[in-house]
Amino acid sequence: MTNNQFVIITGMSGAGKTVVMQTFEDLGYFCVDNMPPTLLPKFKELIRSEKDVTRVALVMDLRSQAFYDELIEMYADLNNNEEDDIDIIFLDASDAKLVSRYKETRRAHPLARHGRVIDGIRRERELMINVKDAADVVIDTTNTSPRELREEIMHSFEAVNDTHPFHVEVMSFGFKYGLPLDADIVMDVRFLPNPYYDLKMRYETGLDEDVREFVMNSTGAEQFYEQLYNLIASTLPGYEAEGKASLTIAIGCTGGQHRSVAISQRLANDLAQKYPVNVTHRDINRHKEKED
Repeated sequence: MTNNQFVIITGMSGAGKTVVMQTFEDLGYFCVDNMPPTLLPKFKELIRSEKDVTRVALVMDLRSQAFYDELIEMYADLNNNEEDDIDIIFLDASDAKLVSRYKETRRAHPLARHGRVIDGIRRERELMINVKDAADVVIDTTNTSPRELREEIMHSFEAVNDTHPFHVEVMSFGFKYGLPLDADIVMDVRFLPNPYYDLKMRYETGLDEDVREFVMNSTGAEQFYEQLYNLIASTLPGYEAEGKASLTIAIGCTGGQHRSVAISQRLANDLAQKYPVNVTHRDINRHKEKED
């Protein structure tokens, strides 16, 4: 049986644990923040009983100083664990950078809620020294931006897990029902002839062959599609390099039944040659709702 993979994210408060956890979420890990160390054994048993959960990322640190002894003991036990694949990531940064980050967020340090931030940082550094020594990976984020930190985690763990976190969402929609709120790119194909006015195709959709051929054989349709595809294909590597987890492309016509569906489906099929793609036809059945 394949071992479960656990990643323990720990380190200094303010060093970037939230960014790292969000990155693992995008990599498809089941993530838990601020888990008490005493719950880890039972949590691992629960995970083993879930066939669909094989990769887990946990943030465990000293936000609750009461768990300090259990935290140190837990890290010692992890080094002797042979049942699961476990990586411990320790995030660190200079005292000056941590103070600066706390000033930016205006939050109190968990170990100095009623005192100076620097005192909390120094206390935490003393307490975490053994945890840092036990870590498999230590990342200093002093001069690392959130984007660079995300890229480092993606690079290290994407190859290990053979995943492709960046994916494309292609959606057709009808302008009469409103713009999609989550669209990154919106294209309007209402300039193409509308199959709605042909009674034979009125109640069909862009997934039907005769509608698809009508749309794609329209004057200017093929030229438009080629330009659209080349534009999207040439920009996707840039979006991926910027650290986006996904890009949503929305293509609209009047009712979201014919033209936008045909174009969206073709675009999704072509982009799927290089990227994971999900295609959604938001308003394709709205005409049926009216009939009901």
